[in-house]
Amino acid sequence: MQFNSSMPWWSYLLMGAGLLAFIALVAQSIWRHRGVHRSLFASPYTLWMIVFTVLPVVLIAYYAFTDSAGGFTLDNFRAFWDSNHLMREQLRSAAGDEVAATVVRGSVNIDTLVYSLWMAFLCTAICLLLGYPAALFMADRQMKLGATIVVLFIIPMWMNFLLRTIAWMSLLEDTGLINQLLEAMGLGKRQLLYNQGAVLLGMIYNFLPFMVFPIYTSLSKLDPRLSEAAADLGCNSWRTLYKVIMPLSIPGVISGITMVFMPSVTTFFIPRVLGGGHTQMFGDLIEAKFLTEGNWNVGSALSLVMMLLILISLSILRKADPNGEGGGIA
Repeated sequence: MQFNSSMPWWSYLLMGAGLLAFIALVAQSIWRHRGVHRSLFASPYTLWMIVFTVLPVVLIAYYAFTDSAGGFTLDNFRAFWDSNHLMREQLRSAAGDEVAATVVRGSVNIDTLVYSLWMAFLCTAICLLLGYPAALFMADRQMKLGATIVVLFIIPMWMNFLLRTIAWMSLLEDTGLINQLLEAMGLGKRQLLYNQGAVLLGMIYNFLPFMVFPIYTSLSKLDPRLSEAAADLGCNSWRTLYKVIMPLSIPGVISGITMVFMPSVTTFFIPRVLGGGHTQMFGDLIEAKFLTEGNWNVGSALSLVMMLLILISLSILRKADPNGEGGGIA
């Protein structure tokens, strides 16, 4: 079955209209302010967002709600719930309802999403358990090594994401450094690569800084006099941490959870390299729909489902941190 992957005619019209509107707004702003206003310096970013963010989302929505002929349909979302839906429809048109009824509902898409959510949950929980103490140590003004640890977290991020992931292959493979150390200790080799543990390890390694830095930003903004006041009122170090520091760092925690959870759900390169094709995340499924099957319609529907999860996550962040105090990696 052939799927339409060409851009519709109105998308080019939309791009042209958007470009003309952008030029008109720039000209109007220059005429109104009798020269270049400071807000015009944001114009290149506005144009970039329109062309590379707004328009692609519109196209994804178009493909998600249309079939290969360009007609409106909801079958792409039915295919999300039933991965055998398109196959059943093909059999119904070719061999009749009786043959099509023999094809049971496929749960590949749902199962992949549930597995991705579970892996993302594990990655986020472990990153939080590892990242909060690290951020607390980095933000402690009495620790002279705090600034050094910040640099150590930043340095790996200067390296390309793909290279960092591939580097783990040389560590986890059968003849890798870790297995060599295990053999030297008399423990024997272990199957460290191409399994769920390797995928989870790669996710934690790549996404841990996105948990650490928002928490570190929140902790570094706290007034040190709060801890001194808690100590004056009889709180020991642990009680101060539980009653004062942790509640005030919640915006950073929520920001870190959001920045780790959503990339973990949608990642596709880490499972491919470290999982060896034995594990499939939701990002792998979307990529396969677009590049392997050429089914842009179902792939777009799956992408919209993923966008819905992202919007839910962002709404949670908005409620927990309405003023954007959680910070980021900057």
